[in-house]
Amino acid sequence: MPLQAQSKEGGLRELVALALSGGGNGGAGDEVLQAILERERQFPTGIGYGVAVPHGKTPALAHLVVVAGSTPAPVPYETVDGEPVRLFFLLAGPESQAGTHVKALSRISRLVRREHVRALLLGARTPDEFYRSLCEAEGGGA
Repeated sequence: MPLQAQSKEGGLRELVALALSGGGNGGAGDEVLQAILERERQFPTGIGYGVAVPHGKTPALAHLVVVAGSTPAPVPYETVDGEPVRLFFLLAGPESQAGTHVKALSRISRLVRREHVRALLLGARTPDEFYRSLCEAEGGGA
C-alpha cells in the first residue's frame, strides 16, 4: 500500500507482486496470479463497501500469504453492491492451509463491514499506519 493500479487486473498483478516480494517463492508469480484470476472467473471477490478480497489456492506457495493496500481513486471491480473498490486484501496459499485461509477471509470481511475501520484504512499514510489501524480494529480499539 498504496497501490497505483487503475484497473482490476492491474491491481491483482500489483498485489501478487507485493505478496511475493518477501522472497522464498521463486517464480511463483504467474501461478499465484493464475489461481487468483481463476477464482475471480468463478465468482468475483468484490464484497462491497469499496472492498475486494481476491484469493486463491495454489501449490506454488508453501504458506498462506496476505497483503493489503488501497488506491487513491476507486477501481472498477465486480462487487455485490456495484460500487468500485479502493481497499484490497489478497490472500493466496496452498490447499493445506484452507482452514487458515477461510478464517482470514472471515476476519477481514467482518472488519471492513465497519465504516470507521474502512475510513481508518483509507486514511492511512504509510504501510505501518495501515497495519496498526487493522490491528487496533481487530483488537476492538478502533
